Amino acid sequence: MTALYVGLMSGTSMDGIDAALVDCFTQKPRLVATHSKSWPESIRQQLQLQLAQQLNDEAVFELHELDRAIAEQFAEATLELLAIAGTDASEVIAIGSHGQTIRHRPQADKPFSLQLGKGQRIAGLTGIQTVSDFRSADIRAGGEGAPLAPAFHNAILRSGSENRCAINIGGIANITLLPAGESQPVTGYDTGPGNNLMDGWINQHKHLPYDNNGDWARSGQVNDALLASLKADEYFQLPAPKSTGFEYFNQDWLGQHDVATLPAEDVQATLCELTAATIADAVIASPAKIDRVLICGGGAHNTYGLERLQSLLAGITVESTQMHGAHPDWVEAMAFAWLAQRYIETKPGNLPSVTGARESVVLGSLSSPDS
Repeated sequence: MTALYVGLMSGTSMDGIDAALVDCFTQKPRLVATHSKSWPESIRQQLQLQLAQQLNDEAVFELHELDRAIAEQFAEATLELLAIAGTDASEVIAIGSHGQTIRHRPQADKPFSLQLGKGQRIAGLTGIQTVSDFRSADIRAGGEGAPLAPAFHNAILRSGSENRCAINIGGIANITLLPAGESQPVTGYDTGPGNNLMDGWINQHKHLPYDNNGDWARSGQVNDALLASLKADEYFQLPAPKSTGFEYFNQDWLGQHDVATLPAEDVQATLCELTAATIADAVIASPAKIDRVLICGGGAHNTYGLERLQSLLAGITVESTQMHGAHPDWVEAMAFAWLAQRYIETKPGNLPSVTGARESVVLGSLSSPDS
């Protein structure tokens, strides 16, 4: 027996779409097939523009067209994934599509989180019912709408014998504290920048999409004054629950810290240290002593960044989620396949202890192929 779902994820790094075919028949979901699809350069540039601009009438029209184009890319990624897996669309129960976040404002007077990529369009093009808009229900319940991955981390990575911490290092980094005791709640939050500041800085100075293995950061020296200035930002002082995004931590934010006068490689080293240090601070601040840290997301491939994190967490094992049966590149996409299953089975998908919501709620909105 199988229960096949597709999970679609495009995170704050905006480097493309991750598509995962997941068998959710058993309690621990199994990864069946994967596919990565790069954004067409025109769409990637439009996304970056939308993040930066105010929404006048012309921008609203452009946003509508981009919403449609992104949905088409998600649909293509799904169909390409199924072709790779040799699986017919009729065998898939549902798609769980995160969409592409362009605004996340849970603390606004009228809180919201906006992802592009219409679920209705994805469903129509693939012939598969699609669950999308996963964050809104949690926000309506008074939560941050993020992070959502901790519920999945709890399902697949929690141990009854040790206190664990799962850390997803994408564009933004988020932490999930997984206590060994079943009666203790799972907690988590966005710690701050993951890869996005480093990616933006190396793109600006070397025209590269990311710092391979953290080699450029390794070549520089951490600037202690800059690091202290960055860490003084009010976000790092806020108590959980909290969440953030690219619209806050970006190159404009970095530019407020007088980085233009410093050697570019030193800035990169300092940004890498910022990510490692703010994650380490969160681990150390855990109410229960953490025994093991499990890393997933693109940051799992930043060798230098992981070395810095391990140095800051002396005495705590830091390793990839791969060691526990979850490929670090596909945990988030798997999470949205799992969240789609939760929706279909009318089960809550959020953790109020993480998001701050008043109650557990079913997450998502369903679009049928014929709607």
